[in-house]
Amino acid sequence: MTEGPTAVITTIQQPTPSVDSLARRLGEMGATLLIIGDEKGPISYEQPSTELVTLEDQLQLPFSLSHLLPTGHYSRKNLGYLVAVSRGAPCIYETDDDNAPNDAWQWREMRTSAQRVAPRRWVNVFRMFTDQQIWPRGFPLELISDASTWAHHGDASLEMVDAPIQQGLVDGSPDVDAVWRLAMDRGLSFDANPSVWLPPDSWCPFNSQSTWWWPQAYPLMYLPSHCTFRMTDIWRSFVAQRCLWELGHGMVFHAPEVIQDRNRHDLLGDFEHEVPGYLNNHRITQTLADLSLNSGGSGAGDNLVRCYEALVGDGFVPSAELPLVHTWLHDLEGASRN
Repeated sequence: MTEGPTAVITTIQQPTPSVDSLARRLGEMGATLLIIGDEKGPISYEQPSTELVTLEDQLQLPFSLSHLLPTGHYSRKNLGYLVAVSRGAPCIYETDDDNAPNDAWQWREMRTSAQRVAPRRWVNVFRMFTDQQIWPRGFPLELISDASTWAHHGDASLEMVDAPIQQGLVDGSPDVDAVWRLAMDRGLSFDANPSVWLPPDSWCPFNSQSTWWWPQAYPLMYLPSHCTFRMTDIWRSFVAQRCLWELGHGMVFHAPEVIQDRNRHDLLGDFEHEVPGYLNNHRITQTLADLSLNSGGSGAGDNLVRCYEALVGDGFVPSAELPLVHTWLHDLEGASRN
């Protein structure tokens, strides 16, 4: 079975206004929104252009990972990626149930135009789209006032680049950490500046709120289970970027393409779940940067395993993560053959 572009979210709610808006946009272009449920539901989803995969449905999928992933965890979204791949999706867009497309939202192509960012160790992409003090969730706190991390010539020429992972920024309630929310929380709209391309060896955390993936990067979509829900997409982003560099690609960030009407959060709870990142994000990227990986398009899966083996070896994630990584790659290989 081959289908067109596919979007994936996970939720325990009935359709939100944000999902209504996204589903309408997807329906206009013949795309499908896969809804990955969990033990809290939902059990039905009356929304055109969507397909609900309940927890019961997930356990019937031909993927071993469906029985290994924890319930009540964001990592069950991995099954949505596998379903999309098994149906031949040429591109997977992922977002959350509180993000609605803005007027600029469009289905993207892997080849895109962007300004090249001068290489450096860390890049605060958010500050390239606003003058306000802000940083993405997962950015090292010790660098949030370092102007060198966001220095950029805004009038740089646009270049065409191949980017198998692309991230759109979020207006309204951007994806920041609990430190920013506790101290500075307010609504924010980014400037509609040109897209930027981060070269290999330049880190910026990216999330799962408005992210585009193409087949070359599908192995890198894996969300780890043995970490907190506030770190799963961030630590994935570090592993994905490290492996992306070996494919000869950098990361593209676009001006805002969605507006978030943020679900209710316990900010102190978020802070607690982000502590492992505050303490370890810089060290994790150093561990990954020091790895010797295989270059070329056929090595993404092997490199993924090497990255997680290194993170386990340095004590950032438990060894229980490794069987899930291997199962993910086995299931992905099977899904790709369908």
